[in-house]
Amino acid sequence: MDADVASRYLRPGTLQLPELPPLSLYVHLPWCLRKCPYCDFNSHELTPKTPVASPPRGGASGLGRPGAGHLPAAQEAAYLDALRSDLETALPLIWGRSVQSVFIGGGTPSLFSPAGIERLLADVRALLPLAPGCEITLEANPGTFERERFKAFRQAGITRLSIGVQSFDDAKLTALGRVHSRDQALAAAEEAAGAFDTFNLDLMYALPGQTLRELEKDLTQALALKPPHLSVYHLTIEPNTVFAKHPPVVPDDDLAAEMLDLITAMTGDHGMSRYEVSAFAKPGHRCTHNLNYWQFGDYLGIGAGAHSKLSFPHRVVRQVRWREPAMYMAKAREGLGVSNDDEVSRKALPFEFMLNALRLREGFDLALFRSRTGLPVSSIQAALEQATQRGLLQTDLHQVRPTPRGFDFLSDLQGLFL
Repeated sequence: MDADVASRYLRPGTLQLPELPPLSLYVHLPWCLRKCPYCDFNSHELTPKTPVASPPRGGASGLGRPGAGHLPAAQEAAYLDALRSDLETALPLIWGRSVQSVFIGGGTPSLFSPAGIERLLADVRALLPLAPGCEITLEANPGTFERERFKAFRQAGITRLSIGVQSFDDAKLTALGRVHSRDQALAAAEEAAGAFDTFNLDLMYALPGQTLRELEKDLTQALALKPPHLSVYHLTIEPNTVFAKHPPVVPDDDLAAEMLDLITAMTGDHGMSRYEVSAFAKPGHRCTHNLNYWQFGDYLGIGAGAHSKLSFPHRVVRQVRWREPAMYMAKAREGLGVSNDDEVSRKALPFEFMLNALRLREGFDLALFRSRTGLPVSSIQAALEQATQRGLLQTDLHQVRPTPRGFDFLSDLQGLFL
């Protein structure tokens, strides 16, 4: 990103942002052992050209599963080189701003070695000022788990682990195309609890053929592991996935609603609050990185297919990196990692803000809307009044929050701001 591009973003415009929001860094590591049939993320199966290195003889155990390990060293190094080049190129856009959180997502980031993650974080620290106590999260899958590996990630600088369990039912894991078993999920969660002060478990519900009793068993097992944070996502059939072409039979809307009620009740009984549509946390363990997204903060995304949202005094800009890993690496090394960037229009900003902020149970302060969009509250006044009349929002002079009905019909509520 040359100085000309930075100056283009800094030119006068129609918005007047009183201040820049907090900044996070997202790093995308795109490879997986296998593409799940429900997944629409930018993830790429390892091919014979990118084989998985097995653990050394006498070394860490992959829980008896052949193939647990990490990317070949040359593949890993080439991608890390590209990430550094990408970050160096982006620096003029964020000069002087400190990073509040770092999230390493994928794909399956735990396919990268602890040494590779340590190198990545060393590069980040060399180029960016990290705020004191910066939260650094790594996504990990039990199918790439080796004993002591999570401790090595902690030693490399990771402060928070997010484990993609999805279910503790072997039949459901098979239906979801997951590469791990119940036993591997349990071992990974127990290892994370011993290595990290805070960690997250990802679960899914409304799975193919799932009953309320089966969900209750999954939740009981998850809560028995005492995670400080739990993310529970409704399985959705996304376009351009295997499930879209071959849809499974999933619970109907009424049963899915019962499942959500069960999730809310059981997590509440274990001292966890539902602070976001799909996120439940014990006090002091909310995800800083995701909160910044939901509060319409800024994030620089590097890596194949990564998205950025960056604010400037007179505009808000979105960027996307090249999706295909080989293309991304080649372009990033040339300083051309961004495939496209667009200024968010003044008209689109209210919906973009509400798409995030209304996911929070506590809602948002109207001053935050003015600060993050540069727009007056009058630009959303009609929609606020309509949502309030429909019983979807509660508003006063300062705070806006979704009602229980608004939380249940979030898409309808957000749509009023289009």
